[in-house]
Amino acid sequence: MFRYVLKRLVLMIPVILVTSLLIYFAMSLTGGDPAVFLAPENATDAQIQQIRVDLGLTESFPIRYLKYMAGMLHGDLGTSYVTKRDVFRTFIERLPNTMQLAGASVLIATLIALPLGIYTAIHENTWKDTLGMIFALFGVSMPNFWLGLMLIIVFSLKLKWFPSGGKSGPLSLVLPALTVGLGLAALITRTTRSSMLDVIRQDYIRTARAKGCSEKRVIRRHALPNALIPIITVIGMQLSNVMTGSVLAESVFSWPGIGRLIFESISKRDTPMVTGSIIMCSMLMVLINLLVDIVYAFFDPRIKAQYTHKG
Repeated sequence: MFRYVLKRLVLMIPVILVTSLLIYFAMSLTGGDPAVFLAPENATDAQIQQIRVDLGLTESFPIRYLKYMAGMLHGDLGTSYVTKRDVFRTFIERLPNTMQLAGASVLIATLIALPLGIYTAIHENTWKDTLGMIFALFGVSMPNFWLGLMLIIVFSLKLKWFPSGGKSGPLSLVLPALTVGLGLAALITRTTRSSMLDVIRQDYIRTARAKGCSEKRVIRRHALPNALIPIITVIGMQLSNVMTGSVLAESVFSWPGIGRLIFESISKRDTPMVTGSIIMCSMLMVLINLLVDIVYAFFDPRIKAQYTHKG
């Protein structure tokens, strides 16, 4: 197991290198000049040129990239063009907010999706199954920003139960978590239903029923544990997606998370902040996927034996 984990961590190195190169190159192709954005009003051409020199923008792309990578090897992700703050420190300050949103969203999605997916699988091809799949289809096709706006109108402006935005306490997390969680629940519901259908058609499930096990026991002790691997995979993928890509929800609710930080940095042509944040997001995704792979071992002895053989 140790060797397997170490191997996955080593594989992060090429991921970081490729990601940093692509992002740095993409930011160099975007329109706009950071020096013009940062220059004071009515700045002269000489002042703007001096800002370019101070930021190192007059150097060629390969030189700027190599200098950036040299700093990153020493733990320096650069300094923001706009705020003049350390990129890594700014990212770490925003990370807990995104982790709160991601954790609450995935928890809501799981609490809704697991029972609903199991229920629809048990009642396959009935009106109950149809209603469950309609909910799943609605959740998949519903844009996050639209749902967020509707929740704000109903629960914030009309009922005044929750704040409409910002981070001001536990209640301010409810609406953004619902917005993201309901979208995730739809996909997890479909995956749970599909996985459960595959399992409950197996011979050992029929054998358990023939031995007199109750239907609840068959589902809880025999079907669900064997159907969990695809479900865990989807939950892990959705967790990594929320951790690194909940831009719309964070923008709608003014949630001070990583997604909003990257969006604002892109609009301001803040290359160090964008590059450093996306590199950190890539590392988070790799670590979450690694954690999901390790969790597999606790639910499937065959995978645990495979890890033990590798390690």
